[in-house]
Amino acid sequence: MKKIILFGIAFLVISCNNQNQSKIMEITKNEKLIKQYFEYFNKHDWKKMSEMYTETADFKDPSLGPGIITQTRKQIEDKYAELNNIFPDLHDKVIQVYPSGEKHIIVEFVSTGTAPDNSKFELPICTIFTIENGLITKDFTYFDNFEEGE
Repeated sequence: MKKIILFGIAFLVISCNNQNQSKIMEITKNEKLIKQYFEYFNKHDWKKMSEMYTETADFKDPSLGPGIITQTRKQIEDKYAELNNIFPDLHDKVIQVYPSGEKHIIVEFVSTGTAPDNSKFELPICTIFTIENGLITKDFTYFDNFEEGE
């Protein structure tokens, strides 16, 4: 009888461990996806980066206006290509990645670039990515959009 009870306890422990491993694997896949995202960003490969999103994704981004805006992959690609035209050396430096549950990754980073008039910017940003089935479905980005003269 003791052997059966010990076997049962061992089975439960192993079973729980396997479920936790599954969740850890999912988070790891999502972290890898986001790492790849920033690699594409810093290579200015807007097409590949846009393909990391679902056909249409929800955005919360001060540069797009208030509220949630739905963007297609083409709109995402065009937005970043246009930004890259203004700031040819556009670069994001990831400060920290915070996994949050099975579907979310929060990324703290600093975006930098130089405009044609040689003015530079450095902007701290925080983005919450929602990832489902290996693709980004939501990109909620937060930064101070205060412009001088307002």
